[in-house]
Amino acid sequence: MIKAIIFDMDGTLVDTEPFNTEIEKRQFSLRQIAISDEEHRQYMGISSEIMWRIIAERHMLIVPGEELIEQNRMESLRYFAELDEIPIMPGLIDLLENLQAKNYPLAVASSSCPEIIDLILKKTGLRDYFQIVVSTQEAGKSKPEPDVFLLAARKLGVKPEHSLVIEDSANGIRAAHAAEMSCVAFQGPGADPQSQKEADAIVGSYAQLGMMLRAVGTTC
Repeated sequence: MIKAIIFDMDGTLVDTEPFNTEIEKRQFSLRQIAISDEEHRQYMGISSEIMWRIIAERHMLIVPGEELIEQNRMESLRYFAELDEIPIMPGLIDLLENLQAKNYPLAVASSSCPEIIDLILKKTGLRDYFQIVVSTQEAGKSKPEPDVFLLAARKLGVKPEHSLVIEDSANGIRAAHAAEMSCVAFQGPGADPQSQKEADAIVGSYAQLGMMLRAVGTTC
């Protein structure tokens, strides 16, 4: 039985993947790093810290990984702070309000750095819907490791097997299954359907997710 729902943030709650991709491609260009789109997609769902360390090692960069990580963090904070609007996924607010009205335990478990998670959730007004917000940085390991989802469930006071994860990336889906949680893939605007095949189910809208939750007896 599902007793709590844990949401990924980028590409799931908010349509930020195009912004993150633009920020990272700017940094690739600035540092003259040749990253193909195929390689870039492999990093979806993992933390930027892990991504930049992998890139620094794989491409044998002279620049320390920590410098790349900090540059990406500062550029991301500046970029999102200056945006007039950060798009929320259609239908999400209705679903969250229904779940909140039933006092349903909700969490965000994201691979973004804590400052960016906080900025985006507050700027969009989404923070008030979630009792718990955790990052892979706080959890200690990035997706596809299960740590961030296990931490979220522990803070919610719910067993992993009673938790449902909503994700959009292959790494996030693998992390949910590694945590022994069910996972529904959200097929947002930038999602790659092929990367979501390992999910227990796939939805194309939050209205569809709401119907699915009602069908399995979730009080939504």
